[in-house]
Amino acid sequence: MTRVNDTAASGATGSDATRKLAHHAATLTYAALPATLVDLLKQCVLDTLGVAIGASTLAPEAALVRDYVLDLGGKPESTLLGFGGKAPAAWAAFVNGSLGHMLDYDDIGDGGHVSIATIPVAFAVAEKLGAVSGRDLLTAVAAGTDLHTRLDLAIDIPDWTIAEGWFATQLFGFVSGAATAGSLLKLDTDRMENALGIGYNQMSGSRQMAVGAATHMRSMQAGFSGQAAVMSAELARRGVIGCKEIVEGRYGIFANYVRTATPHWDALVGDLGTAFPLLRTHGFKVWPACAYTRSTNAAAQALRAKHELKPGDIEAVAIIGGTGGTKLLSEPIESKRRPQTSIDGKYSIPFTTAVMLVKGTVTLGDYTAEGLNDPAVLAMADRITYRDGDPETSSGSSSDYDGRPTVEVTTRDGRVLSTQADGVPGDPRHPVDWALLEAKFRDCVSYSKTPIAARDVDAAIERVRNLEAVADVSDIVRLLVPQ
Repeated sequence: MTRVNDTAASGATGSDATRKLAHHAATLTYAALPATLVDLLKQCVLDTLGVAIGASTLAPEAALVRDYVLDLGGKPESTLLGFGGKAPAAWAAFVNGSLGHMLDYDDIGDGGHVSIATIPVAFAVAEKLGAVSGRDLLTAVAAGTDLHTRLDLAIDIPDWTIAEGWFATQLFGFVSGAATAGSLLKLDTDRMENALGIGYNQMSGSRQMAVGAATHMRSMQAGFSGQAAVMSAELARRGVIGCKEIVEGRYGIFANYVRTATPHWDALVGDLGTAFPLLRTHGFKVWPACAYTRSTNAAAQALRAKHELKPGDIEAVAIIGGTGGTKLLSEPIESKRRPQTSIDGKYSIPFTTAVMLVKGTVTLGDYTAEGLNDPAVLAMADRITYRDGDPETSSGSSSDYDGRPTVEVTTRDGRVLSTQADGVPGDPRHPVDWALLEAKFRDCVSYSKTPIAARDVDAAIERVRNLEAVADVSDIVRLLVPQ
């Protein structure tokens, strides 16, 4: 993915940027959405619901989060995916947003994982309100994902989330989620601006949660932003006044968090409502691990196939260069070769590359207890090292996940084979189709804590594919989580 504006340079400045974004989110209509965007957003909905439901059994922290929220009690407004039961809308967004990233299988684009920051929020609010149409839900998600993506595209610092130490999903999710919820609550521009300001006042998401051994905080990033987003929109609807100028202000997003004085204002506010950069930046994961593993996976898979490599053919493997994220997921090498938990494995390039070289693909089962202790995979991981590369040849574009690390394999017969991936499956240049996403969805929901009948899975897929015709999106939730 390359950071190039969708729009021609319009000479936009930061003046009233927050107000313009609030007005855009408050006034966006379904009629303004291109058909291609509608289709993409429906894919995002299917993918997000699937990975969240699958986490209910595959992620050990899922039950801990669910139990905490159920113990709080409160009005039963919105469903807890995978488990069943209901909680207040803000707390349902907390659970479902957290579930959405626990498998690290959720979709990915500029700004991180924009769907888990918006779609769990949308369904939680929709269930609370009742009788929310598919068109209204799609419009709300379009408003949130557009804001989220534009914030990231406006940043002029390469590899900025590593350089400044933030998870963009959570950081921007406080405001993109507020825009999503505010759209469903029909906030006018003034109240939408307040919702964004209330969300901004809660902003957080440090990468310290993923330094060394990954923590549960890494998987729960969209839970925190989702809960705050629902609260922000609901407080704004009641008249609570939020911070102003949260984007362009003296202590706004760019000054406080991104630490740039020269954001690309055209990318942020140019052609609002007519251009949707999500269409050229968004992709889906075909492997259930951190996005930074995708380039090494693709390169390893290509080498394995081209040279018909068997595990016994491989003497050593070197991962060379890439972005700061590549290095983060490769060190310290000893612990990255031997992840002890599922999330550690998904956040390890040495382990995940070993899986790819041994098996030719990476699946959910590779991060179960059995998969983490596979002797063949661990033996391969012991042969993998990391070293810095030439920044000119390995950094790729300025997009955080688009670095081009080299995978170099030394064979036992003395050959040295190396390649860099020119893109990855599921990225905007190599899109996946509905068939693949449906197969992924069926695989994920097969792990639901609350079993789902095959006919209900079929019916849910059909409703999502025709979401613009659905009168009440709560019907989809009822199919996937029996009440």
